[in-house]
Amino acid sequence: MTSNEPKQAWTLTGTGYEFCNCDFGCGCNFGGFPNSEDGSCRAFVGLDIKRGKVGNVDVSGLKCAAIVNWPKAIHEGNGKAVFVVEPETTDDQINALAQVFSGDLGGMPWELLGPSFEVVGLRKTPITITGKGTDSSFCAEGVAEAQGTTFKNPVTGEPHHAFVDLPTGFIWTRGECGSGTFKASAEGVDVGASNSNWIYYNFDWSNRAA
Repeated sequence: MTSNEPKQAWTLTGTGYEFCNCDFGCGCNFGGFPNSEDGSCRAFVGLDIKRGKVGNVDVSGLKCAAIVNWPKAIHEGNGKAVFVVEPETTDDQINALAQVFSGDLGGMPWELLGPSFEVVGLRKTPITITGKGTDSSFCAEGVAEAQGTTFKNPVTGEPHHAFVDLPTGFIWTRGECGSGTFKASAEGVDVGASNSNWIYYNFDWSNRAA
């Protein structure tokens, strides 16, 4: 695609499952820098695409995920990523999503995220989502297990619901926050954390303004 050729239109709407090694709230979303112990950003992010289209390729109903390891802040780059799709995902759908997630087609958040990592692998494996809201799990068979829970009041033990509104957030604008435990490994990219940041959110992404 040359700079003179129009970019394919794309749109993705659905639900996101964001697990990372930051402390609760995730410093990346607030100040641009991780608030993890070592300053890295290690994440497992799952997507349940309710409706989506990239050019003429329909990607509605797909579930996919990414294992990503950035040594420092996301915007400082040098990350490595492995993408995970379900076995029935077609080559056309994979290629379409690759164009979006690489940032080649423009549109947030991927025009920012895509250039920050190198894709080092692709895995096809069954993906299972269970639960509801912040009490959800997102698992990719043989690759990743991520379990989120709602915060609990330390005195009463009752559920303690927490929401974060980010009107100008580049990935999500309203997140339901909880405590997450995850472990993911593929193609030499290994990430994981216990009782760390976990965000459940709805997304509506596109390159309509591109």
